Order: sequence, then C-alpha cells, then structure tokens
Amino acid sequence: MTPRPRRRCDWCGGDPLFVAYHDREWGRPCRDDRTLFEFLVLEGFQAGLSWITILRKRGNFRRAFHNWDWRVVAAFGPADVRRLLADPGIVRNRLKVAASIGNAQAFMRVRAEFGTFSSYLWRFTGGRTIVPHRRPRRFTDLPTRSAVSDALSADLRRRGFRFVGTTICYSYLQAMGLVDDHVAGCFRAGRRAH
Repeated sequence: MTPRPRRRCDWCGGDPLFVAYHDREWGRPCRDDRTLFEFLVLEGFQAGLSWITILRKRGNFRRAFHNWDWRVVAAFGPADVRRLLADPGIVRNRLKVAASIGNAQAFMRVRAEFGTFSSYLWRFTGGRTIVPHRRPRRFTDLPTRSAVSDALSADLRRRGFRFVGTTICYSYLQAMGLVDDHVAGCFRAGRRAH
C-alpha cells in the first residue's frame, strides 16, 4: 500500500528546498541565539524579494556572515562592507548590508541586557507559541501582522535595529515558531517539536 502524501502549507508547493525548510525548520520553536540572529538578518535581506531567493543563497550568506557569529558581524568595517557588496552569492544591497552590521551591534546590546536574545524575544509571547483558535485553509488567508509583531517591531526599532517593520517581524515570529501559522490540514499544525 502506498502511503498517502503529507499535506503541507500551500506556500511550499513542490520545490524541494521549500518542502525541506517547511518540514524541518519553519514554525519550530527556536531558542538558539545563532539561529535567531541568522533569521533576523535574512528576514531583513528578504524585504522586497521572495523567500525562495534567500533560501537559495542561504549557504552563501552563512559563509559571508561568518556562520552567523554576531560578534564578528558587529565588528565589520569598510573592507567587509566592500567584500559583501562585491559578493554575487548574496543580496548586494548597501542599506541591508549596513543594517545587518548595525543589527549585530544591537543584538549584542540586547544579549547584554537580557542574557540571551531568546529571553528577550520570547517575552513578547509570554514564553509560549501563539496558536490560532481557527486555522485558515490557505496561507494567503493568514495575517501579515499582529499586536505582537507591532510591539516587537517598535521595540526593536527603539533599540536601534533596522529592516524590522511589523510585517518582517510577523514573518520572523512565524519562522522562529513564536506563532504557529501552519494552515489547517498541514501535518505540522499544532506540533511542538523543539
């Protein structure tokens, strides 16, 4: 007997990279600061682009940003900026590159205040994943912002972060598992894999 195919969120379609990302990462509660920093930077680079573009360049970003070591990125200088802007393997946008360096510096300040970025971030949801009362059947029916993403965006901006508007923050909350937005029927909906 052939096993029935798993139902997934409609946004991942049949692209193997999207399917793997959906099944293994997206929406899983994350408390690892390195991963939280990676996705904070990648979400900023994604602004105005498709997420698949960023996923396809993810390995290049990892190399260019020293395996997401925020201490190294925070110390990037003019030579590093020139190197990044000349790297065809990443998104070469001067404002986003500058923001990633400034965000690494702000990330370090948050860690100094809260011990970890995770501790800071998860306080916005009371330490728990927000689960919707009713799940939509299609991803396009999900919200693109919430009171939590509004609050997070405002606080991040106050702390000196850039490219952290409420829509970017909502996408970040979804990706890092602070909001469980798997659609109705998705095999990952409601799972709490850590």
